[in-house]
Amino acid sequence: MHAVDHINIDVDDLAACYEFYRDELGLGVRREPSDFRGEHAMFQVGETVVTLAETGRADAWDERGLDHPLDKAHVAFETDREEYERLTAELGGQFPKQGPYDWDEFEGFYFLDPSGNLLEVITYESPAGERERPLLTHDDVE
Repeated sequence: MHAVDHINIDVDDLAACYEFYRDELGLGVRREPSDFRGEHAMFQVGETVVTLAETGRADAWDERGLDHPLDKAHVAFETDREEYERLTAELGGQFPKQGPYDWDEFEGFYFLDPSGNLLEVITYESPAGERERPLLTHDDVE
């Protein structure tokens, strides 16, 4: 294997998730929902395509069923420190143990999209000054 070509994500509400991934996460639109006969949208993230599909089979999962982010599969996006800090500020408080986490080489923060899919944003950049919140570690997973 050489790379991840694409990722498909089931969503409950394509319109809300399309706006969230486009506007909140800032993913580049490859194909808008109107380009498809079915309920899909495609984004380009580096060399990887992220496709949202309103299939009627989304988990309808939310923070009430979450003890820890590692309890559910997720998609992780890498970004710079500035965007990382913006997302942690705007999307914090969704569930306990959301982060940020110290994963040794990088820092990660988990959050939910409008359909309850678990996502993570990571950065390899160190903060410029003191951290606003303490970092969680693997020891906090228990």
